[in-house]
Parts: sequence; C-alpha cells; structure tokens
Amino acid sequence: MPDVFDIYTIIFLALAVFIFLRLRSVLGQRTGRERPPYDPYSARDVVRSPASDKVVALPQRPAEAAARPVEAASPPAERWKDIAETGSTVAAGLDAIVGADPDFDAKHFITGARTAYEMIVTAFAAGDRRQLRNLLSREVFDGFDAAITERERKSETAETRFVSIDGSTITAAELRNRTTAQITIRFVSKLVSATRDRSGAVIDGSADKVTDVTDVWTFARDISSRDPNWKVVATEAGQ
Repeated sequence: MPDVFDIYTIIFLALAVFIFLRLRSVLGQRTGRERPPYDPYSARDVVRSPASDKVVALPQRPAEAAARPVEAASPPAERWKDIAETGSTVAAGLDAIVGADPDFDAKHFITGARTAYEMIVTAFAAGDRRQLRNLLSREVFDGFDAAITERERKSETAETRFVSIDGSTITAAELRNRTTAQITIRFVSKLVSATRDRSGAVIDGSADKVTDVTDVWTFARDISSRDPNWKVVATEAGQ
C-alpha cells in the first residue's frame, strides 16, 4: 500500500504542476505596468474649453452707447463759407432750406450733384433710360427720352467721356411752398463728345478733342417726403 500511495501522490503532483504551467501560459505574468481594473464609480475628468474661446463681444445697445457730442452750429456769417456770400440771395435761400430741413448739408449736396451730373450726361449718351428715369423729373425725362428716340430713329450713336469737372457753383436756392427745396448749380466741365451716323462716321463733335462745356441745372426735392433723393427739374446750356 505505501508504494501505491506514493505512486498516486506523484501522479497528482505532476497534474498540479501541469495545470499551473498551463494557467500561467494563458494568463501571463504581471509586470507592474498593467492598467488598474475598471471602476465604474470613479470620478471622470470633464474637459471644457476656456470660456474666452467662445465669447463674442456684442455691440452696445443705443442706450448704453456713449452719446455723440453735438456739433455747435456755425455762426450765420460763416455758415455758407466758400458756398455763398453772406447776405446774398443764395445764402438766404439756403437758410430757408436749412430751416425746413435741419439735416441739409450744402457741401454734401454739391458732391452728390456733381456725381449725378456726370451720371446723367453719360446715361444720355448711352441711351440708358432706366438710369435717367431715376435721376430726372418727368418733364425733363420726357425731353431726354425724345432726343434718344430721335437718335435711334436715325441710327445714330453718341459718345461722351468726362475729362474733368472744373467748377460747380450754386447760383440760386429757394424753398417753394414751404415743402420744395430748389437749388441751381452751374457746372463747368471738360468733355470729349461725338455723334456718329450709322456708318460710324463722326457727324457732330469730335472723338478726340476736349471741349469746354457749361451747364446750368436745377435740382429739387420734396423735404416733406422721406425720400432723400434730389431730381433734376430743369436744364439749360450756360455761358
């Protein structure tokens, strides 16, 4: 019996060693670098972008914006400096317009009138009725339209190129019926202008000669209207 017991003991020990070695090969050895076991209750670090990354400064509301300083009105003697002589009829007319429309700015008006003058002359040469309709009164537009129609009937074309506007002087200003402001400006300009027949030959003016041109145009605006635009209500050749 002792011999048999020893044999079984040896067999069981051999099996235990074999099982241990198999488990070791499957599970591996701990190296000290293994990740800790997952803990579902551990706290997580929440990553947030800095608040300043997403902040956009909003514009101030009107009530919060600083009030702009009010410019002091110019003394009557200097109000129309470089525009009209003190005590003149033109100055009196401008005073009346400002009295009815405090936002009126004579220098700004002259700048706009110069731009409109060039646009109208160029649009007339090109036969651009749509542009002219927006800048002229009905009566003036009808005159321009008739001239364009006659030119088209004859198969003639017009060419106009501005070289410069050398002068723009207010010659008259008045407030009519307390609602209609009218200002007349004398324009002095240099143009290259020519009219060609259907064959392309120049029949009027010159395609390369600069000509001095003087025009006297009257602009009007209903100051009781919200429409800030002025329209040309009269045109004539000046001297």
